[in-house]
Amino acid sequence: MTWLPSAYAPHLIRRKEHMTSKLELGLDTFGDATVDANGVALSHAQVIRNVIDEAVLADELGLAFIGIGEHHRNDYAISAPDTVMAAIAARTKNIHVGSAVTVLSSDDPIRVFQRFSTVDAISQGRAEIIVGRGSFTESFPLFGYPLSQYEELFEEKLEILAQLVSGGTVTWEGNHRTALNDQAVYPPVAGGQLKTWIGVGGSPQSVVRAAHFGMPLMLAIIGGDPVRFRPYVDLFHQALEQMGKPKLPVGQHSPGFVTATDEEARELLFPHYQAMHARIGRERGWPPLTRDQFEAEAGPHGALMIGSPDTVAAKIARSARELELDRFDLKYSLGTLPHEYLMECIRLYGSEVAPRVHDLLSRD
Repeated sequence: MTWLPSAYAPHLIRRKEHMTSKLELGLDTFGDATVDANGVALSHAQVIRNVIDEAVLADELGLAFIGIGEHHRNDYAISAPDTVMAAIAARTKNIHVGSAVTVLSSDDPIRVFQRFSTVDAISQGRAEIIVGRGSFTESFPLFGYPLSQYEELFEEKLEILAQLVSGGTVTWEGNHRTALNDQAVYPPVAGGQLKTWIGVGGSPQSVVRAAHFGMPLMLAIIGGDPVRFRPYVDLFHQALEQMGKPKLPVGQHSPGFVTATDEEARELLFPHYQAMHARIGRERGWPPLTRDQFEAEAGPHGALMIGSPDTVAAKIARSARELELDRFDLKYSLGTLPHEYLMECIRLYGSEVAPRVHDLLSRD
């Protein structure tokens, strides 16, 4: 199915009425398998416990959201993000908890809804879902799905989930499961609707799909200048308008690491980030990451939000202005960086970066 509107143009007039001063600041983690201060690998179980502690700190600092990634491979500890979310929900008071992302193509949309509505009950209304197709494909053979049906599975399952999260029953017929007729699914969400974003890596069709289903847009920007995603934001707003739907939030997910100084952040992060890039690159045919490439991404126009609080705040504020963001999520787990560094990053992000970002945006 083609979701692109007939009037799509890659460069559209910007919408100036959006209030970036309302920007929410959150975090994302994939539960990367990390090492301790001596470089010894931690168990997956310890990494999961550390992620929960990191979320508790984020809540204490007043951050808006923490997203938990889903992966099914040795270099990431979390394969069941909703279970980790439930533990976080039980230990926190205000922070919203969600996935980053739920790989819907290889999951069951009814079970996804049930798990997240359960977390929503535990958290008293703080659960969110970010659905996507995922950047890894290990879940397809693991759960018995053919990779050749990647796109069709996502489309059909999203149709079911969209009906569920809107608060109603499901009537649906497709190719990959039995039909549903006015089917109720339990437990219902106490607040009526479960906030569900669609994570997008840069496909116009995916952007318009989010508009079609009336779901907020989360842009995964992991390389290059974030401003280059502006046409996708414009396309999203245009598609919503053409479809007669209300304006919906736009978010950005980007990797980042905060320390006291720019130099410290780059020196601490580079070996971990380079090793992570090499590990994934061997599977995908990427060339090795050079220090010059790393420095470019860490620079003023790169997607890596790393450095001192002032530097990171300036980069986030720039993205918020240019993309008219409603939320920015810092993907703070980057390779094997030890838990202690991650905790300090979260502390600086919540206590120093966040107020600086809001101050910068309030001047506009």
